[in-house]
Amino acid sequence: MLRGVTTISLFADDVTAARNWYAELLGVEAYFVRPIEGPPAYVEFRIGDYQHELGIIDSRYAPHGRPDQAGGAVVYWHVDDLQGSFDRLLSLGATVHEKPNERGPGFVTASVVDPFGNILGVMYNEHYLGVLRSRTGR
Repeated sequence: MLRGVTTISLFADDVTAARNWYAELLGVEAYFVRPIEGPPAYVEFRIGDYQHELGIIDSRYAPHGRPDQAGGAVVYWHVDDLQGSFDRLLSLGATVHEKPNERGPGFVTASVVDPFGNILGVMYNEHYLGVLRSRTGR
């Protein structure tokens, strides 16, 4: 049975550029880099309330090669300020995949394509906040 997200993996042709872009976006540096010497083939960040892992893998290791356009699963990360987060992503060079869209009371989503061809979703999610409050009291 699924218990929770452990690692989300994205792909990039230039892992160093992707690491720098995501470090700017997230406000933290990658804590894990392989290889240690030379250009990285994989980097990993710990982010969010539960320190989930966001990995960036060199596109050469993508399971089915690199698609010509963004695709695959869209992973949505909860944000407290959806419009502000969406605007910040665009200011950092991402492009619109889907503009902010209210899905129902307390659920608003948006997504962008990062400069490396990955779709990144953001969501304001009342359910997430309720679960967080029930577990942490915040």
